[in-house]
Parts: sequence; structure tokens; C-alpha cells
Amino acid sequence: MPRKRTIALLSVVILGAGVAAAYIYARPLLITGTGYAAHNACAVESIAGRTDPETDLPANPLVPVLRVSTTPDSDGARASILGVAASQTAWQIPGFGCTLAPDRPDAWGEATAVSTEANPYAALPLTPGDDEAVTDALAHGFGDDLGEEDRQALGTRGIVVLKGGELVAERYAEGFDRATAQLGWSMSKSVTDLLVGRYVAQGEVSLDDDHLREEWTDARAGITVRHLLQMTSGLEWDETYDLGTPITQMLYAEPDMGAYVASQDLAHAPGEYLQYSSGSTTVLCDIVTEGRGGADAPRRELFAPLGLASAVMEADATGTPVCSSYMWATPREWASIGQLALQDGEWNGERLLPEGWIAQSTLPVDTEVEPGSDGYATGWWANTRADGTVIDPALPADAFRASGHDGQWVLVVPSEDLVMARLGFTPEADDKRLSSTAALLIDALR
Repeated sequence: MPRKRTIALLSVVILGAGVAAAYIYARPLLITGTGYAAHNACAVESIAGRTDPETDLPANPLVPVLRVSTTPDSDGARASILGVAASQTAWQIPGFGCTLAPDRPDAWGEATAVSTEANPYAALPLTPGDDEAVTDALAHGFGDDLGEEDRQALGTRGIVVLKGGELVAERYAEGFDRATAQLGWSMSKSVTDLLVGRYVAQGEVSLDDDHLREEWTDARAGITVRHLLQMTSGLEWDETYDLGTPITQMLYAEPDMGAYVASQDLAHAPGEYLQYSSGSTTVLCDIVTEGRGGADAPRRELFAPLGLASAVMEADATGTPVCSSYMWATPREWASIGQLALQDGEWNGERLLPEGWIAQSTLPVDTEVEPGSDGYATGWWANTRADGTVIDPALPADAFRASGHDGQWVLVVPSEDLVMARLGFTPEADDKRLSSTAALLIDALR
């Protein structure tokens, strides 16, 4: 073989090997990007009824090379890099949203039918509020005082305000209305607390239950339901959305998310350290819904009694609800979740949760807490630390909230008999703008 031809062939081989090695190294990150895009495209269209899923993709270097299309039978979405690499498919499952899996998951049974009849807010006409101060507060929440670029970055899409159990004000961004379901991200964790409360009320589950997984035969056997709800399980975790971290691996590369989380080693003794972990909530839902409806459990236990007909809790490929991250609902429905909490679990005269459940669930965890998790309680965020000091002085001390990625809030203020739900797409969440909006609403409605 001529020398030049040999050198050229070797160069091709070396280049090919380099490309292959680079792809193997980068694949976890690429899978995260394509998984996010496929799931987002499927859910935005099938759950929210929107046709612009790309507006929900956070800025990242993969966007120019992402290729997203519907599946051949139009029951999901597929995303890849340039149409050839790191392909991921999200399948639409009626009643259960969209699930990432190589092949369409097996049926999980029929979804419980949910009617709006049990929800007093569902059929009300648009209620913008008839008070100038309320109108001004909503305008602040939507960034009407900001320039176009900053207003777009704020990204508010819906605000709903309940006072004394009545719908008193709401506003929606262009392209959104009272019927548009929106993703709550980690507000789903607060809903998980309510789901567990349902099972406790029925005598099915206790917060002190341990030995929760067959494979937990070591010190993990001491992990309780309470530990998982309060993020004190001690399971090793990293919530950073980055290359090869547990959270991205769980959401975008694991068909059985609960089993993946359960496989993690202990980094701390159970109950001794609070580390924010979507894994804890996900494995908890795997545990408490097994044999109790699986993917259908949130619909049966919460959505149907509350009349949340648009609400969806998506599941993994095994049918486990992804209770850490994947609940969709309209802003009025999210506000209804807050109203249930404000009413300590009573709805339409029926007690759905044990008496005192919400007061217990909103006490901040009294243990060593990782930086940034001050005020974390039992699926909810309190406005006080365990020592009683107030976290956000703009809000009443008794306020508590569900909080999710991209600036999702359901704020509950018992002393004001008020609930505020704020939904939007704010990758750089401005919590000061959210809390100041709530403060303005509180003042306007006093």
C-alpha cells in the first residue's frame, strides 16, 4: 500500500476513533438535551394544547443541532442531534401525559375519569379583578413596568388569586388562558405530600414506615416515608442539571426511575442531613403507589376529588408517577391545590387529609440543612427557618409555598386567607419579583 494512502487511512481511523470517543463522553449530555426536547414537545402539544414547544426550551448550545419531530403515528415526539445521534422518543399515554422510552410502554390500565364538577373555580368566567390596586399588582407580576427584553425574560404566563376561597383576580399572557395546563416542575413535590396524606388518612401508610425496599437490607432499611418527604433520607444525590449527574440520569436515561434512585448509596445517616433531592420524591412515589394504582394514583386520590380535569402527573416507563417534577395543571387548578392546603385538607365539606396535616407538613425541617434549602418542610417551603427566623420579610411569617423550576409558585398565606398561583417560563427565576407581586396583592386585598 502506498505510503500516502496508508497515512490517509490511519488519519481517517484516528479521526473516527476521536469522534467516537468524543460522542461516548458527551452522550449523557446529549441524551439530556434530546430527552428534554422530546418530552417537552410531546407534553406541550398533547397536554397543554400548544404548538410552540420550542419556546419552552432553555437556552443551551444544543438547540441549533436539535431535530424534533412527531412519531410516525403522531402519538409522541422524537428528538435527536442532527437526526442521527442520541435519539430519544417520548410517547403519549392517554391520561398520563408523555413518557420517555425506546419503545411505547405497555398500557397501565384506564385512567380514572375526572370531572370539573367538584371544582368551584373551573367554570367561572375570566375574573381580572375590579380593583385598581389589584390590577396594578397583576401588572407588576407580568412585568408591565419592564422593557420588552426584561419582560420576556420574566416570562409570566398566568397568575390566579383566591381570597376567602373566592376567585378574585387572574391574568394570562398572550397564547395562554384559564384552560392552558402548565408544568409545575417541583411544585409536584408539594402535591406528593398531599398524596401521601391521602394514604395516611386511609390507614394505608404511616410517616414512620421503614424497610421500604426489598434491596434496602443495609442502613438504608432505616429510611422512612418521612425522611423521603423531608429530603433527609441520606441517599447520595446531586440535583445539578449537568453531565452525568443523578438528576439528569434519572429523568432522561432511566426507564425505572424509582429503582435507579433506590440503588444509590447512603451519603448520610437517615434523618441527619437535608439535601434537596428529586430522587427522594420519585422513589417515594414508587413505594407508596405500588399496588395502589401506580400511574393512576394521583388521578384517583387527588385530581378526581378536587375536580382537576386538566391535571396530569406523568409517569416513567414502568408506570411510576414522576412525582418530583412532572405534574401539569391549569393555574386555577394549581391555585386549587393551594386552597386545599389552606383549608387543611377539606374540600366540599369532605376531609381528604388527616386533621392538622398541613400544619405539620409546613413546619421547617429541624436538622442540618444544605445551603439554599432553608425553610424546606415536608414537600413545601415555609417562610421561617427551624429557629423561627423569617426568610422573606416581604411576606407574612406564616406564608408557605410550593415552588418549581422556571419560577412556578403556589403561595399560601393563612393569616390573609389568600392563595396566589404564578406560572411561567423563567429559567432565571426572579423570586424577588414573585414575592413583591404577592406582597402587593396582599396589600391590595386587605
